[in-house]
Amino acid sequence: MVSQQRNNSFGSVGEVDAEVVSELRDRLTEISIKCSERCLYQSAKWAAELLNSLPDDHDHDADSQMHDTNNVQSSYRIFSTTYEDPAEATLEAREAPKYLLAKAFFDTKEFDRCAAVFLPPAIPAGGLAIFDKPKGRTPTSTPSRHKGKTKQADATAVNPFPRLSQKSLFLALYARYLAGEKRKDEETEMVLGPADGGQTVNRELPSLARGLEAYFRARDSADPTLKRSQGWLEYLYGTVLSKSRQESLAQQWLLRSVRLNPYHWGAWEELISLLSSVDDLSAQLSSPSALPPNIISIMYQAVASVDLFSTTDQSATLSSLRTLLSYFPTSTFLLTQLATLHYHAKEYETAASIFQDLLVTHPHRLDGLDHYSNILYVMTDRPRLSFLAHLATSVDKFRPETCCVVGNYYSLCSQHEKAVMYFRRALTLDRNFLAAWTLMGHEYVELKNTHAAIESYRRAVDVNRKDYRAWYGLGQAYEMLDMGFYALFYYQRAAGLRPYDPKMWQAVGSCYAKMDRLEQAIKALKRALVAGTYIDDSNSTGSSSQQSNSFAAAAAATAKGGSKGAKAQAQAQAQPRKLLDPETLYQIALLYERRGGEATADAEAAKYMELCVAQETGGSGKAVVQAEKALRKRARKDARASAVAEERRAARVTPMRTDAELGIEDENADDDTDIMTSEEEDENEGDEPGEEDEAQGGDDGFGTGTTATTSKARLWLARWSVKTGDLDRAERLAEELCMDGYEVEEAKALVRELRGRREAAMGS
Repeated sequence: MVSQQRNNSFGSVGEVDAEVVSELRDRLTEISIKCSERCLYQSAKWAAELLNSLPDDHDHDADSQMHDTNNVQSSYRIFSTTYEDPAEATLEAREAPKYLLAKAFFDTKEFDRCAAVFLPPAIPAGGLAIFDKPKGRTPTSTPSRHKGKTKQADATAVNPFPRLSQKSLFLALYARYLAGEKRKDEETEMVLGPADGGQTVNRELPSLARGLEAYFRARDSADPTLKRSQGWLEYLYGTVLSKSRQESLAQQWLLRSVRLNPYHWGAWEELISLLSSVDDLSAQLSSPSALPPNIISIMYQAVASVDLFSTTDQSATLSSLRTLLSYFPTSTFLLTQLATLHYHAKEYETAASIFQDLLVTHPHRLDGLDHYSNILYVMTDRPRLSFLAHLATSVDKFRPETCCVVGNYYSLCSQHEKAVMYFRRALTLDRNFLAAWTLMGHEYVELKNTHAAIESYRRAVDVNRKDYRAWYGLGQAYEMLDMGFYALFYYQRAAGLRPYDPKMWQAVGSCYAKMDRLEQAIKALKRALVAGTYIDDSNSTGSSSQQSNSFAAAAAATAKGGSKGAKAQAQAQAQPRKLLDPETLYQIALLYERRGGEATADAEAAKYMELCVAQETGGSGKAVVQAEKALRKRARKDARASAVAEERRAARVTPMRTDAELGIEDENADDDTDIMTSEEEDENEGDEPGEEDEAQGGDDGFGTGTTATTSKARLWLARWSVKTGDLDRAERLAEELCMDGYEVEEAKALVRELRGRREAAMGS
């Protein structure tokens, strides 16, 4: 409801407010410059791309503004990097030479020198400065806390940093944070090597956390209303807390940052990484004061839903993305999110077409190409994947996305060793690249190296706990090691993250079955059955033309067969037809058979076997029974016709008897006579008129057809019919198996057995 209200505040799809566009243009211009000044280049790129995807203002004359000298001040204020704070502007002007020097050091990856410009270290820089703690006070250390300290003394905390502008302080502390990240990567050395156990940490995090905590305590006491706060240092503090595993506190500071600086996308991305489930996102959206009421909040909600693999409210996410695309029609970021949404919904053709259009429009853009390569891998489109690998390599071979694309290509070619090499190369370039960890785990599973696969999946979970593929991969690896309890735990985690994916529940059910916990296995497989229900899109689309056609069909049925037939046909066209997974139905039936011990167990098994066979035509178990009744009626009719033929041959002395007297139906008789006869027989059998036709003709062309699984179910039903004494049905099912081409030898043996029984019965 909250998201719907926010969407309504910005209009519907296709409605663009010119004032909102003008405001977005000013704010995105400002935030792009400010992010660049603070060396937040990814956020600056995001803002600049969105800025250039806004629709052009054709009514605005650019030359008039250039010649208007009175508008110089307003243009200057747009590009000014200082807030309306004279004290901050004075500090920034005084620090300008040092700031330029520090930014130059940052751009050349000399992070320690950049930090030392504004925050000189207590001892000379060197290897010992990394590991040894200085004995004296440093600019980043907080005052020591003694026992018996009063709350009033805590409130009067001292700012541990020198008097700097917020921009310079952010640049220095951010450089120190990146220096720690760089040393952490250097200490881990080779990917999955002896030193890469996932235990190496950024040694700068504790000092940064203590310093920022003391800074904000002193700042909040001096400025309780946060009038001078800009949101940048809050973002850095939230990031440090997130890396230190203090997630709830990190979320509070990041929310404070986005309220102060809503157009900084880096803070929103950190918030998305802290969401563990859709419930966390719903809790944030339900609080009216948690998020700022602007269009970036809608973007945050949509991107978070895509990142959480949310399929519960996919229509709302799609609507939000379309609303955003009406304001940013050519945004590569939003189009990538739209393609990823279709990819998670397993709509591979749609997602591939969006990525293909993006590739044509922006051939040098590599962002998101790892998702596109995953789609082409699932579609087994080797030529397009080969082209994508060549294109990405020609653009930049030392990008993690390029390495993942090439690795997927080698994996599709079954060259798993080369695929592992490229995934390791991607991780060497970026240790937090999630897709590479998960894909490398898949390759190790193919190579039967379960221990390396487990470690890869664990590292993927460390990077992003919301990745259900890593949890599912851990379950697969432990299942290969016959460690069922571990596999069950990880499968359950994957099913919790992806509750509408039948594959997750099938894995849970298989683990329960191996543990002989049959009740839980049956429940899990039934959950998979519900999750995997297929709905025919041709019947579920709600266009006005299809609705009018359904009403016309109902009216025609009313004229022909009364209100009951009209109601049935209207329901058949209004409700989408569903197709159940035959393999899951077959497994449920086998579990009921294994459970045994009850009179109803075999009956339940037979019911699910009937449903499995019914999926060949898309019908239900009731439709199968009705079809069998129709076959029995046809058999009785054929028997009567053969009996009459025998009687005619025997009674040649009375040729004047008519066919009607003999009970023979004319082949050229009117169809209405057959319909009336069929309806009378239906009523005699206790069925409703027309159910046979609906069962047979209503689902033609929608089922799975004859498969190995449905043939095994048919063989089981044939043997079940032998046990229950229904030899006619058993023989018919066995003959169908002989014609289908599955389970032929067993079917022939069953037919011979049934015919032997009949001959023995006739002989006796």
